[in-house]
Amino acid sequence: MAKSSTDKSERRSRSRGGRSSDPVAALKGRRFGRVLTKLGKITRDQVHEALRIQRARREKGERDLIGTILSEMGYVDEFDILEALSGQSGMRFLRLSADEMDSSLTEHLPAETANTYQIVPVEYDSGTKTLTIAMKTPDNFRAVDDLRLLMGFTVEAVVAPEAEIDEVLSSMYGKSDASMLDVMSELSDSEAVSALQGRGDSVDLEDLVTATEDNKVVRLLNLVLLQAIKDKASDIHFEPFESEFKMRYRIDGVLYEMVPPPPHLALPIVSRIKVMADLDIAERRLPQDGRIELTVNQFPIDLRVSVLPTMFGESVVMRVLDRGNVQLSLDKVGLRGDELELVRDMIRKPNGIVLLTGPTGCGKTTTLYASLSELNEPTTKILTAEDPVEYDIDGLVQCQVNTDQELTFAKLLRSFLRQDPDIILVGEIRDLETAQIAVQASLTGHLVFSTLHTNDAPSTIIRLVDLGVENFLLTATLEAVIAQRLVRRICSKCKEEYVPSESELMELELRSSDVVGRTFFRGKGCSVCNSSGYKGRLALFEMMVMDDMIREMIMSQASTALLRQESRKRGMRTLRESGLLSIYDGRTTIDEVLRETISEEN
Repeated sequence: MAKSSTDKSERRSRSRGGRSSDPVAALKGRRFGRVLTKLGKITRDQVHEALRIQRARREKGERDLIGTILSEMGYVDEFDILEALSGQSGMRFLRLSADEMDSSLTEHLPAETANTYQIVPVEYDSGTKTLTIAMKTPDNFRAVDDLRLLMGFTVEAVVAPEAEIDEVLSSMYGKSDASMLDVMSELSDSEAVSALQGRGDSVDLEDLVTATEDNKVVRLLNLVLLQAIKDKASDIHFEPFESEFKMRYRIDGVLYEMVPPPPHLALPIVSRIKVMADLDIAERRLPQDGRIELTVNQFPIDLRVSVLPTMFGESVVMRVLDRGNVQLSLDKVGLRGDELELVRDMIRKPNGIVLLTGPTGCGKTTTLYASLSELNEPTTKILTAEDPVEYDIDGLVQCQVNTDQELTFAKLLRSFLRQDPDIILVGEIRDLETAQIAVQASLTGHLVFSTLHTNDAPSTIIRLVDLGVENFLLTATLEAVIAQRLVRRICSKCKEEYVPSESELMELELRSSDVVGRTFFRGKGCSVCNSSGYKGRLALFEMMVMDDMIREMIMSQASTALLRQESRKRGMRTLRESGLLSIYDGRTTIDEVLRETISEEN
C-alpha cells in the first residue's frame, strides 16, 4: 500500500521548529506559501524572504513563481511543491512504492484505462464501492469524473510524483494492454452476463442492471471506446443481427469491422451505453438520443449516442466529437492559397447568404466553425442555431434545435432577428420556412451562413428553387456557394511513387500525354495506417461566387449544366479539378478522387 507523506512532513516540521501538518481540508484554497508553512515545510521568515526576491524580480520584468524561488534557495524540493499544490486543491499527497502496491487492485482499474489516464489504483473499499486513484497532477480533475462514468463506482483521487506513478504503472500492468479477445474470453466466466444467454428480450430489469454493472462488461466497453478514440474513429457502431452482434469503427470515412462479441452481450453492452448516456434502459421500443462527455489525454471528447430499435435489438451509433483535435482555423481546413483568399472575401461581406453544400460528414460544419472563428471579435455579435451544437466556441451565442419542444430552425431564426446580431449561422436549410427567414435576415443587413445537401455548387440553385424560394430573392441575397468533399490522405509513412495504368487515367478523362512529368503516389500499407495506405483526410472545394452574369442566368431559370459551364468560365474550380490538383501534389490518390467526385459532364 502507498505511504502518506504526513509522517514525513511531521518529522521535517519538528526538525525545523514548525507545527505538525493540518488536515488537507484546512489547506484548500490557501496561498501557496501559507500551505507550505502549514505543512511544516518552511517557516514564515523563509516565505517573506522568498516574497521579497519575487517582488524584486517582478520589477525587472521577471515572473518567477514563489515555489521556484523557494526551490532555488534550497528550502523545498519538487515533492514539497507537489504536496503543497495538492493541498491547495484539497487533495492528499502520497509517496508510492511499486513493491508495496496491491496487485489485486488491477481488477478494479483495467490496464487500458490506467494507461490512458496515467493513473494507478491505491485502494478499493468494497463496502462503499469507492476506488482511490493516484494521479500526477492535482488539476486532472476531469479524470475523476470520467472514471465515475466509465467504471460506474465512486472515485476519489490523491496526488503522487510522476516518476513513481510511471514505475507503478509498469510494475502493475506491464507494457501490454489487454486485447479485445482477452476481455471477451473473460466475459464467458461472468455469471451475470451468462444468465442473459438465450433469453432474448425477456430479461428482468434487475438482471439487466446487474449485468451492466459487471466489471467485465464495463471493461469491454471502455476498451472499445478508448481504442476508437485512440484510432481517431469518427463513429462507433454496435449492430445486432439474428445470429451475431457486430462492432464497427468509421476511420477516415471508411467502416472497419472489429472482433464481434458473442450475440448475448448485445443487451448488456447497449444497456451500459444507455446508462452512461443517461438514457432509459427499460425503453427498447423507441429511438433515444444522448450524450457522453469524457476527457482523454487532456482533450475533451464528446460522444453523441443514437439508439435505434431494430428487428433483432437496439442498434447504437456513437459519433465521436474530438474537440481537442478539430482544426477551427481557415488556414488548417485544407484550402489552397487562392481558395483561402476567396473564402476570406466571402465571409467579410456585410450581408447576404453563404452556403456550404455536400453530403453528411463531409466537413461542412468544421469549415463553417473555422469561418466563424475568424470573424469572432468583440465588435461582432454571432448567433448560431444548430442541431446539435457540436463544438462550444467562446464568444458565440449558440442555440440548439429542440424538436420535442417545437424549437425549430425557423423559430430560432425569428428570435435571432430580435437579438441584434451581425452574423447568423443556421445549421441546415431543410424547408421553405427556414429558407425564407434566412433570406429575410440577409435582406435586413445580416450575413447568414448555412448548409444544404446537394451534389455540387451549381445544383444548389435548383434545390433552393425546388424548396420554393423565389428566383429574384435568390439573386438579391445569395453571395456564394461552396461545395465540399473529404478524401483520404496518403499515409506519409508508407507513401510510394507509382505509374498509374491507362484505365485509371481514362477514368479521370486523362491520357498519358496529359500527365507527362507528373508523379503519382499511393500508400503501400503499414502498421501506422492499419495497412490501408491512408492516414487522415483532406478537403476538396468547389466555389461558385455570384456575379451579375450568374444572377441573370438564375433569373432566366438556366439549367444546372449551363450554370456550371458559365461558373467554370468565370474561374470556378470543380471538385474533380480540385481533386486532380491534390493528386498531383501527392496528397491523395486517383481512387479517392474518383470515389468522392463526379465528372463535370454528369
